[in-house]
Amino acid sequence: MITVTVDGRDVEVAEGTTVLEAAKKLGINIPTLCHDDRLKPYGACRLCVVEIAGMRKPVTSCTTPATDNMIVKTQSERLYRLRRTAVELLLSDHPNDCMTCIGTGDCRLQELAYQYGIRENRFAGEMRDHHRIDKNPFVVRQQNKCVMCGLCVRVCEEVQGVGAIGFAERGFEAKVIPPFGKDLDCEFCGQCVSVCPTGALSGAIWAGKARMEGVEKTDTTCTYCGCGCNLTLSSNGDQVIRVTSDANNHNRGWLCVKGRFGFDFINSPERLTRPMIRREKGGTLERVSWDEALDFVAERFTKIKKESGADAIGGLCSARCTNEENYIFQKMMRAAIGTNNIDHCARY
Repeated sequence: MITVTVDGRDVEVAEGTTVLEAAKKLGINIPTLCHDDRLKPYGACRLCVVEIAGMRKPVTSCTTPATDNMIVKTQSERLYRLRRTAVELLLSDHPNDCMTCIGTGDCRLQELAYQYGIRENRFAGEMRDHHRIDKNPFVVRQQNKCVMCGLCVRVCEEVQGVGAIGFAERGFEAKVIPPFGKDLDCEFCGQCVSVCPTGALSGAIWAGKARMEGVEKTDTTCTYCGCGCNLTLSSNGDQVIRVTSDANNHNRGWLCVKGRFGFDFINSPERLTRPMIRREKGGTLERVSWDEALDFVAERFTKIKKESGADAIGGLCSARCTNEENYIFQKMMRAAIGTNNIDHCARY
């Protein structure tokens, strides 16, 4: 363990801890745009610069390891000017369409502009013009709003191990694109969307839905498989409009394509709301009560078992059920019906 002094306060941290992490342990906020605790330090945005005693120039706190007896200053007139200028430079070629941007209210760049009181920009000049429309049903990219923080590239490489996107070109023309500039073609987990600090990446299914007004958030558990990932459902009225995940849980905020984007079934008009029975082969399905449906199933199971034996019956259970429900199902098949003909969709 080592001792670090941050803004006049001492904190004991493990060797190898960064200055940013030491400051967070004291509850001291240092602005960042490219940092995520779940990814490797990167130091692209330069907003987290701090002054360290004995060093002539400010350094990025997210990439600088703390040392024993280090003295750090996170707030000063000089640091304020540097951070404000960095935000102004980012805004100098950023679209000013916050009123219609899907990221409004959930945009770190917008919050930083508010924090530093930036109303007009000193660095007027050429604006980037990367018009691109990807042909996929999940992710919308608006490259003009990209601040080159690299979060999307890093999460795709470090967490997913896919590398579906990367940096191309240099300087003013630099951009994040798939290999050879083709359309995005990956597993569409949406991790890149979840870490994007601006409106550069968003879910196509969210477009045109409520942003903040009238939106309620509900924590729940994903039902697609047995991993039980945490979900936060954003709903407007009786419509679920967006799915996110809190980073402070066992799945660390990471979701698959089904967990993040596969929620349109909730309000689908094709959902079954009552059980249905097809009484004869080739016959039509008719709505019945739950009691009638259960009685029909029990009667058919009893008849088949009596005529052909228990092994003439097989059961399929679902990963969308809980472990307890699947346990009860296999117990019913083995103990009540008397067969081991049981399978599960997660086996594949």
